[in-house]
Formats: sequence, C-alpha cells, structure tokens
Amino acid sequence: MTPEELSAAVKTVLAQAVEAGELSLEVPDEVRVERPKSRDHGDWATNIALQLAKPAGMSPRALADILAARLGEASGISQVEVAGPGFINITLDAAAAGELARTIVEAGEIFGHNEALTGHIINLEYVSANPTGPLHIGHTRWAALGDAVGRLLRASGAQVTTEYYINDAGNQMNVFASSVLARLHGEEVPEGGYPGEYVAELAEAAAAQHPDIRELGRDEALPIVREAAYQEQMKLLRRTLENFGVHFDQWFSERTLHEGGKIDDAIAALREQGHVDDRDGAIWLRTTDFGDDKDRVLVKDDGEPTYFAADAAYYLSKRDRGFEEKIYLLGADHHGYVGRLKAIAACAGDDPQQNIEILIGQLMSVRGARLSKRKGNIIALDDLIEWLGADALRYTLARYPADSPIDVDPDLLQSRTNENPVFYVQYAHARACNAARNAEAHGVDRSGFDAALLTHQTEEELLAHLGSFPSVVASAAELREPHRVARYLEGLAAAYHGWYAKCRVAPSTHQDGTVEPVTDLNRTRLWLNDAAVQVLRNGLALLGVSAPEKM
Repeated sequence: MTPEELSAAVKTVLAQAVEAGELSLEVPDEVRVERPKSRDHGDWATNIALQLAKPAGMSPRALADILAARLGEASGISQVEVAGPGFINITLDAAAAGELARTIVEAGEIFGHNEALTGHIINLEYVSANPTGPLHIGHTRWAALGDAVGRLLRASGAQVTTEYYINDAGNQMNVFASSVLARLHGEEVPEGGYPGEYVAELAEAAAAQHPDIRELGRDEALPIVREAAYQEQMKLLRRTLENFGVHFDQWFSERTLHEGGKIDDAIAALREQGHVDDRDGAIWLRTTDFGDDKDRVLVKDDGEPTYFAADAAYYLSKRDRGFEEKIYLLGADHHGYVGRLKAIAACAGDDPQQNIEILIGQLMSVRGARLSKRKGNIIALDDLIEWLGADALRYTLARYPADSPIDVDPDLLQSRTNENPVFYVQYAHARACNAARNAEAHGVDRSGFDAALLTHQTEEELLAHLGSFPSVVASAAELREPHRVARYLEGLAAAYHGWYAKCRVAPSTHQDGTVEPVTDLNRTRLWLNDAAVQVLRNGLALLGVSAPEKM
C-alpha cells in the first residue's frame, strides 16, 4: 500500500462516516499521511482528526475514534491506534506494506512523480550571467540548484520553462567589445575592461571569422568584433552548462527588448495601470506605492532607458508569454532586487505574493580552489568540474538550503568513504545493482512475488523509506528545496545498507559448495532490491546526479 492509497483509504472512511450520519462535515480534497517519528507508533500517521474537529463540532479524539474504528476494517491495515489529542497511527499488514516493492518497480522512472503542482505554469530563471566572460564559482550554486528545482517542479506536475536571461545590451557589451578589439591589436585592455587570456582567445576567434578585421578602422571593426566575440562566448557558456548537466528551455536576449520596442510597450502598459510619472524630464515608476524603498527611473532625462526599464519589460514579457508564476533565483548580492521586482509585479497588476517568487542564495567557497588567470582571475566552473566532477559538485550544492553559506571540502568530495555523502548514495545504488546481478546469476528472477514474506525488521524499515519518496518530492518542489531529496537519499541509502547486511537476495552457498534452492523469498527480495535501485536512481536524477551501476 502506497501513501497515496492509504490517503485515499482515509478519505473513503471519512465519506462513509458522513454518509452513515456519524459525522457532519465536508470531506477534504487531500488527506496527508506521514511517517511517525518512532516506528513504535506504526507505519503511518495522520492528524486529519485535529484538522476537522472544529467543522465537525466534536473533540479531535472523538473524531479520531470514529475514523480508527472504520480504518481498522480496511483491507491491508492490521492495526489503528489513536494517540495523544487525536493523532491516528496506522500499521499495515506485511503483505500490504511489501506490495509497495512491486508498485515501485512497475512504475519505474515515474515513481515519485505526483500532481501536487498540476496546473501551475512557471517560468524559472536562474544563472543569467553576463556574456562577457566564463562562468565562475559564483554561478555554480545557482546552476545546480536551479536545474534541480526545475526537475522537482516538473516531477510534481507543474508546466515549467527554464530560462536564461542574456544581459547582452548596455555599456558592458561596449566595454567587452573594446577589450576584445584591444587584444586583437596586441594592446592592453582599456581601463575598466575585461582582463584574462580568454579575451585574447575571443579576439582570435573573431579574426578567424573575419580575416580582414585588423585592417578596418576601429569604429567599423567594433560592432563586428562585439558580435563575433559575444557569439563565441555564448557558445562556450552553453558548453560549460552542458558539461554541468544544465539545460535551458529558453535563452532570452535582453537585446530583443531594446530592438523590438518591448521597453516602450512595457512603459505604456505600466502607464495605463496608473503607476508611471513624468518628472524632471525623466520617466518614473512609482514602486514606492508597493513597498519599494524609492521610486525607480525607467527612462533618464537624456532619453536612455535604464536597466530597471529592461527588468520591467522582461517581467512583462514573461506574463505576455503566459507564465502565471515567475521564479527568480538570485545571488546574495541581488538582495536589493527583491523589493523592486515585486513592485514591478504589483505595478503591472499582478499579485506579488502569487505571481512572482524570488529566491536569494548565499555564497559558496571551495577550499584550495585556484584562480584562473587565463579566465580572468576567477575560479572557473569548468575548472571546478574538471577538478571535483559534476556529480560531486551538484550533489553537494543541492544538499544544503539555498540560504546557507557553503564551504566545500574538496578532499571529502574526492574520497571514496561513507563520510562523502555523494559516494555513500551512489555506492548504495551500485551495490544494489550488483546484488541484482549476483542474484540473477544464481537463477533468481521475478517470476514469483509474495509481499507477505517481507517481514524482517530491516525490510520494514526499507519499505518505509521507499514509501516516503513521493511526499518528499512533493514537499521539496513546493518549498523549492532540493536538499530535502538529498537528505532523504542518504536515509534511504542507510536503510538499504542495513537491509543488505541482514537479508540475502541470492541463495546462500554452503562451505561444501552446494547452493540452497531459489525460493519465493529470494524472488520477492529481488523485487525489493530493484525497488531500492529505482528510487535511488530517481532521486539522484532529480538532483541531476548520475547513478552508476558499478563503482
């Protein structure tokens, strides 16, 4: 019996009690069941009696007693107890609990998927680094977290578009182009320009595309160099993200907002909402009407739109493209953007509590990481991947809440010990795959399955962990917290290792070389083993981490 099936059973007995006149209330759409803190309290627990006591007009304990009596007669439930003020603790019979193993194996890659966020249409923007240099350590955390959040949202039924906002407009691109052009002529970059040998490499790439570029005048060459270097840098940036396992559905160019008249359209739309003022020759958005610390300039008195105007046009473009919810993942240095982005949403007529969500994360550091002079005195993401591996980095970054600073220990990540969390979880998967191969070599297959045979204490514990996976995924998606999946996987790995040490899947071999015959217990345990393989693999996939079959 899965948690979803148990939840449905509780809803059924609620409806039966209402129909029988024992209760007068409206049956809720959702009934949550959770693992109790102590296994002595049963397999699952629900506080539904506490939630419905007031509308039912009775004490929580009295309501719990009514439900417990009916649940005790339900198929697959061996015991129901009312505890404390009205908690209902439920123990499944062995067959109902063990049936979960077959359910997981048959569900395969979709086990853990749920419908908690079905109907949500979400634009998820993250990384969005300037296209003027390589990705570095400051972008690494958001690349890992953003991709994991997107995977979780999809697994919970949301319709998600992941998006990278390319800041390819404004003076920074002119400074970038001037730096590349200087290197093209063997000169130092101008003051305030972009250092690093990568700029010279971009210059050579531009020259390869335009062999006569050095012969052109500076004014004529500058836009050609800017475009060529920009396209080359974007290609390198995409390659880095691909190496990190991060894929974007949409690459949105800021330049299109300027060239396509979208900024003027956005200002007109905001003016129509009644929040635009003309003051001192400039155009302002009254964001203080909605909690911002000051009003923001959209167009300066010289007629030039501000970065804020592009931010506003970009937000409105998301709404125009049908995204009801917009999630921004921003670094700690962008904390000041929270108020102004929410104010944009409010000025546009959206609900800033419902239509926009801004996640602010803290910094990460890696002990012993070296600056890359070639890439501009930064700690480059490419170098981190080569040094520590994409799996170790992604798992580690997903393992902590976004608002917690991280100090990564490279020695730990490179160790093949149980103290290394990613190794511990991946090794559980590889060990389970090996157990399946060994069992099959001894003639064990899935031709028989008797869930009632899974009675060992470690089997009950393993099944309990496996059954929690869908609810963990749903809560991690709803809260945008991938670390819940990582910590769950570590608990599951511990449960698997404990079961592996106590229960054999393959038949035993005696000292004289004779092998015990294959029984339904071996076959049933193979199902359970494969269920663990599947959930470990599914969980790692949600974090963008591989599940090796051999280690």
